[in-house]
Amino acid sequence: MAEVVNIAERLRDSARRWPLQKAVVFPHSRDHSGRVTYSHLTFQQLDEESDRLAQGLIDFGVRAGTRIVLMVRPSLEFIALTFALFKAGAVVVLIDPGMGRSNIFRCLETVEPEGFIAIPIVQAIRVLNRRRFPQANLNVTVNGSRWFWGGRTYAELLQTDASKFATAPTTATTPAAIIFTSGSTGPPKGVVYEHGMFDAQVDLLRDFYGIQPGEVDLPGFPLFALFNSAMGVTTVIPDMDPTRPAQVDPVKILEAIRDQGVTQAFGSPAIWNRVGRHCEQTGEKLASLRRVLSAGAPVPIHVLQRMTAAFEHNDADIHTPYGATESLPVASISGREVLSETAEQSRRGAGTCVGRLFPQVKARIIEITDAPIAHIGDVRDVDVGQIGEIIVQAPSTTREYFRLPDATAAAKIADSDGRFWHRMGDTGWLDAKGRLWFCGRKAHLVETADGRMFTIPCEAIFNEHPRVFRSALVGVGTKPQQRPVIIIEPEAGHFPRSNAERTRFEAELRTLGQASPLTSSIETILFHRSLPVDIRHNVKIFREKLAPWAEQQLAGLQSR
Repeated sequence: MAEVVNIAERLRDSARRWPLQKAVVFPHSRDHSGRVTYSHLTFQQLDEESDRLAQGLIDFGVRAGTRIVLMVRPSLEFIALTFALFKAGAVVVLIDPGMGRSNIFRCLETVEPEGFIAIPIVQAIRVLNRRRFPQANLNVTVNGSRWFWGGRTYAELLQTDASKFATAPTTATTPAAIIFTSGSTGPPKGVVYEHGMFDAQVDLLRDFYGIQPGEVDLPGFPLFALFNSAMGVTTVIPDMDPTRPAQVDPVKILEAIRDQGVTQAFGSPAIWNRVGRHCEQTGEKLASLRRVLSAGAPVPIHVLQRMTAAFEHNDADIHTPYGATESLPVASISGREVLSETAEQSRRGAGTCVGRLFPQVKARIIEITDAPIAHIGDVRDVDVGQIGEIIVQAPSTTREYFRLPDATAAAKIADSDGRFWHRMGDTGWLDAKGRLWFCGRKAHLVETADGRMFTIPCEAIFNEHPRVFRSALVGVGTKPQQRPVIIIEPEAGHFPRSNAERTRFEAELRTLGQASPLTSSIETILFHRSLPVDIRHNVKIFREKLAPWAEQQLAGLQSR
């Protein structure tokens, strides 16, 4: 008989060991003096509240395997409901509201949800589109009034007697959640997470970073609060829109860090870009922070420099874990190691070093191909130091996409032990120290008559220009005869205002490009006022949109 594994039991353990420690802290409002007032749940309160919610959901009709969409803003209720759904044995469906309306509906239709636990506006939209969700009969309204759509409310679920409640006896391979990818290089896909995968993630993150019970974390990604509760770490929910990290108010982030004595913070590079710039301008120091984790996209060197300078403690650091929704975590490197050892190589076009592998994680660099690979015995590794396709295997590596067998076949490679390797969709290489380097998405490869060109190494050459904020390499034309084009987004206030300024800027950039063998073949330079980036992290560049834009620009130039 399979061992019982339910990730919600981690919360129950925290409640037994640290019952009176704050589990979740939420910025509720401000008092008459402008000070933030916080509400909170202790671990014991969170465990008991999620028990009542779970029993209420079961009484309402939720059963093991029931697919429930959770669309609630980061809050005490969001954390309690997520654990309640795990405890009930349901499958939590999490969709980033920042991915856009059409993508959201497409994802929801794929899942065929049996209910929505959501804020009133989401419930209203569901009712208006009821034909798309014919099975969604188990609906709960949270943080607002229930109007004409029926169902239950959060408050009603809390009235349930849970004195005899027992967590669902799930196993390591029982589905716990369906989490959708951001869709930055294709349609979003639902990744099936099992209870054992969540369990493994907690252990990997805790042990690698030395996270201790009693620490206080401020997570820019709502789901990270679940890991905190499983580690005995207090979660302070930041006052921000998690779908708009580039618009975060650094004053509010720093206020929460000071108010709650935050020791760890987790978020997109876009958040730390704003916080680091603010600290640089004001001289403010991050007194309590010992550890910052930045994930979701490559972290620019200037962000690492500013954040490192803002730490008050010499042993504090910013870490950049690498991974994907389908396999997280994979590798990590500290900001201090980047600045002292790898940054100069990155500037010369080596790619971005994402560090050493987590324990129990395996990575291989194989020959690049777009074809499915059925078995690990069919792959061919490249030599150490050579760029290829990154594949990984770990206890947290997922097995499949929900109801997408073709996508699963394209991304998964079976191993002889019944486990799977995940194709990250990234290119990179391993150095002599065993560190992994990222060179760009495989889908963004530019294939010219002279060979392949990788985005991250090539863009790094042009990003060295002091007036360049960021750049994007795209290919115009058909592979393998593409024309390489570098698109430049200048720093604020430096977009060329005249033909003479443009000509001088282009000449300077061309001199940079000619000096490197990686970019000497790039003759075409275009300027863009604001490169399109992903909504979730505000860092990943949508090169798919830029390639046709570049083609139109070149066609316009030729017609003049």
